[in-house]
Amino acid sequence: MRQTINYFSVFPLVFVLTGCGTMLTLAPEQGKVKISYNDKRSYCQSIPRTYSGVAHNFCLMYGEPSKTSYTAAADLPVWAIDTMLCAVTDTLALPYTISRQVKDGSLKVVR
Repeated sequence: MRQTINYFSVFPLVFVLTGCGTMLTLAPEQGKVKISYNDKRSYCQSIPRTYSGVAHNFCLMYGEPSKTSYTAAADLPVWAIDTMLCAVTDTLALPYTISRQVKDGSLKVVR
């Protein structure tokens, strides 16, 4: 019974973190990351490796405007919760991301 409860408590955490921008930006291919939401591309040129998940989420908001503004307003609470979770994950990954930032520089955003 106790193991079942542990599995049920870990599954939502893993599910939430897979959508987090941190997981998408920790080890991207060739230092490039694609940022888009509903086929709307971001205007960002690059993002730093430190707190890259938070920067990724802000770049999602800084993109091509949507024809229907209500979709962006409806997504704001989800975006805010995801950004807070990414900030926690980014803080845990700071030793790794700081060394990668010094060694490789910022991540390029591809279109």
